[in-house]
Amino acid sequence: MKLLDLIHRAVVVLAAIALVVASAVLTYSVLLRYFTPEPTDWQEEFAVFLLIGVAFGASGWVHTQRGHIGIEALKAVLPPRVERWRQFIVDMLSLLFCAFFSWKSWTLLHEAWVGGYTSESAWAPPLWIPYSAMSIGMTLLTIQILVQAFRPTVVPPVSPH
Repeated sequence: MKLLDLIHRAVVVLAAIALVVASAVLTYSVLLRYFTPEPTDWQEEFAVFLLIGVAFGASGWVHTQRGHIGIEALKAVLPPRVERWRQFIVDMLSLLFCAFFSWKSWTLLHEAWVGGYTSESAWAPPLWIPYSAMSIGMTLLTIQILVQAFRPTVVPPVSPH
């Protein structure tokens, strides 16, 4: 799916930018606290919001690389056919979990939007911001798992030795 790959690439670029911005904001916060008596009431929460976006946003792309935690020891010892079935079962279980998580994220986003929820900090940003990152990221991950689970795989022929 070329469209999904394009979306993942765009999100990864945005995630990389967000990671750099979060690092800069946290560095600024540390320097500000060290050199001045000014309070830092927004920097940490802002960086956390960015890092939530990075983690959830990039998760779909990570799955395209099969970069999530896996049991490589089993992969090495299982016959190819059994390994394909194991991977499919893991994908289906992951799909169920991620679909549920995605659905709950969208319900949280809706509640935060309708209820006007904000964080309890002095800065009090709206909570729909991190919930939208969670919802979009988990939805992209769910779609990616679904696509990969049913994508035909090419298994190298078994050598006669």
